[in-house]
Amino acid sequence: MKLSEQWLREWVNPASDTQALVHQITMAGLEVDGVEPVAGQFSGVIIGEVTEIGPHPDADKLRICQVAGGEDRVQVVCGAPNVRAGMKVPFAVIGATLPGDFKIRKARLRGQTSNGMLCSEAELGLSESHDGLMELPDDAPVGADLADYLKLNDVTIDIDLTPNRADCLSIRGIAREVGVLNQLVAEGPVIEPVPAHHAEVIDVAVKAPQACPRYLGRVLRNVNLAVPTPLWMQEKLRRSGIRSIDAAVDVTNYVMLELGQPMHAFDRAEIDGGIVVRMAEQDEKLVLLDGQEVAMTADTLVIADHQKPIAIAGIMGGEHSGVSAGTRDLVLEAAYFDPILLAGKARHYGLHTDASHRFERGVDATMAREAMERATALLMDIVGGEPGDIVEAVSEPDLPVEAVIDLREQRISDVLGVTIDRTEIEEILGRLGLHVDKLLKHGWRVRVPGFRPDLTIEVDLIEEVGRIYGYNNLPVTRAFGSLEMRPQVEARRPVSAVQSYFVSRGYQEAITYSFVDPKIQSLVDPEQAGIELANPISADLSVMRTTLWSGLLKTLAHNQNRQQPRIRLFETGLQFVRQDGGINQTPMLAGVVTGTQVPENWANGRRDADFFDVKGELEALFDLLGIRISFEAGQHPALHPGQTAKLTMEGEFVGWLGVLHPLVQKKLDLNGVILMFELFLNPILSGYVPNFKEFSKFPEVRRDLAIIIGSDVTFAEVERIVRQAAGRHLTALRPFDVYEGETLGEGKKSLALSLFWQSTERTLNEEEVHSFFDGVIDALKKESGAILRS
Repeated sequence: MKLSEQWLREWVNPASDTQALVHQITMAGLEVDGVEPVAGQFSGVIIGEVTEIGPHPDADKLRICQVAGGEDRVQVVCGAPNVRAGMKVPFAVIGATLPGDFKIRKARLRGQTSNGMLCSEAELGLSESHDGLMELPDDAPVGADLADYLKLNDVTIDIDLTPNRADCLSIRGIAREVGVLNQLVAEGPVIEPVPAHHAEVIDVAVKAPQACPRYLGRVLRNVNLAVPTPLWMQEKLRRSGIRSIDAAVDVTNYVMLELGQPMHAFDRAEIDGGIVVRMAEQDEKLVLLDGQEVAMTADTLVIADHQKPIAIAGIMGGEHSGVSAGTRDLVLEAAYFDPILLAGKARHYGLHTDASHRFERGVDATMAREAMERATALLMDIVGGEPGDIVEAVSEPDLPVEAVIDLREQRISDVLGVTIDRTEIEEILGRLGLHVDKLLKHGWRVRVPGFRPDLTIEVDLIEEVGRIYGYNNLPVTRAFGSLEMRPQVEARRPVSAVQSYFVSRGYQEAITYSFVDPKIQSLVDPEQAGIELANPISADLSVMRTTLWSGLLKTLAHNQNRQQPRIRLFETGLQFVRQDGGINQTPMLAGVVTGTQVPENWANGRRDADFFDVKGELEALFDLLGIRISFEAGQHPALHPGQTAKLTMEGEFVGWLGVLHPLVQKKLDLNGVILMFELFLNPILSGYVPNFKEFSKFPEVRRDLAIIIGSDVTFAEVERIVRQAAGRHLTALRPFDVYEGETLGEGKKSLALSLFWQSTERTLNEEEVHSFFDGVIDALKKESGAILRS
């Protein structure tokens, strides 16, 4: 927010100088980014009048001018294209100094004497305009000092406002703050209702009341936009960083800067019928004031007439309905638009306007009528015109409700660390424009006005009290607190244990955005609809992730595009899924692997990692965590059929492991075999409490077993049968050979197992081991149809 110090002091004029004022504003939480003079440093520049003009005898582009600058007339040679007799301009007399320490001396140009210099705005450091001489009003006093006439003893204060302080995006808002800090009353212009001079009104229909709860329109007839904007208004706009265009646009910008209410002026002749506030049709076209044609989305609010859109609400008007020098009748617009609906819309279309900047942060929903009256009065003073009645369409249920907050006196002391007198607190609240509706036993019930939508809870009010009381007045205290250790569930392992494990296995930890590209997410998790962001950073980061794979695969592609042959990534984070009307945020663990199993060197080959490598790494993790996970064949739309495992823990689903589906891989333009896993973190972290168990002193017995079973029988099923039948002394079960071939027959495979028994109490005899072994064979024959292979 840029503003002129002089303009600010018209509203409230504290005794402090510029530096003290700037420091005070900054310490109140409104950080001042910079203070710049409104013009370059110059002297000896007066107001001159060109009385005569003639051609230069030796130069086609130069003119010989007679310039009056007081009692005498002098000759000046000028090459400006807009110089003419009768115009009043800045005149740098001999001896004057212009910005850059440029001295004006008597000179001869192509043989003709020039006694001074007629100046443009750029030459005075007022703007970048080199188009011609700066033209002054006809009533400018000839011979007067230009700096005094334009009141250039002024600075522009640039304030970097946080998004919650939309109330300070105006002179009124900053003046209110300065008044509060200095215990002064900010007094702006008196705004009176302007009576109607004719009966014409614009028809207004609001078809999207939630997005636009209040819309005001007024017809202003017979204006003369050929009349230039007064210099005082042009200067206030310039010092606020806004270029003067024409009187209608300048007045709406002026009111926006003064009061904080964005407005717009339409050419009445270009509006077909009345005004309709509605949502755009998908891909509806509109050419904007900057000449850009946009295809609008269905969630964009537009201002339309009865045939076509004429503006994007709260952002920018359309080109064909804009005002011009030939406009005779205006339609003025002032409205309140829902900040949530407008958030990010301007950026979506590659725009950022002063209006959108304010509407996105929230304007006072009650200010539109006041702004309309102010703009009407200013336009009538400048360009004439006959106003009609104001038409207002309002949906009271959709307007913001003033917050009512209970503020406790003791809570103020607890948070700020200082006891402030009750009377002083009430005075601060009153100066801030907050209404104390009811005095409570231990505090106050405060009603927040519409211009402070950022105040919603008790600590917001406490912050305001502390801010106005003065941060420097708060005591410096040392924080204290108990150092009691929080209890930890011994059986639950920390996430850091999982992270350390994967790092030790050669993985890199990735941290990706929680919002992802909807196209990638629809490929890896098509069955789950992502939660769309109201204000996304960009179109490819517009939904919340339902799986960590969305971000990891994008990171993998980024690395492959930079010739990384071996990639092993893991991430811990949240997935976001809609559930029962709310958003369920679940901690997850996911990883992606591609390339060789081990780094290439002289001792290792170039074998690529496969499904069983990653499965083995997960099994080692589960052993570390002390949990037993079952791997079962499964189907997932993002994983390769036949190379997908569903992971369960005591019958509860906990995750997936598999190879990326070839079709998905092709669409993502990824190379090589991509192995992926994703697990719910909470179940796998709830392991066991380690306990001591002594080693057995007795010998271990091994028996090998080879069976022929159906190809569809999984090892997990065989393991279950063996462990149930082998007795309590079984210590290990290891498969050491799998064979499928024509000699076994179709649909058959051979599985060779090693079984180990060992007792902690005694040596197992041969009869016991044979009994265990025979029990296993019988159980396998009975439950899986196994045949003992000889």
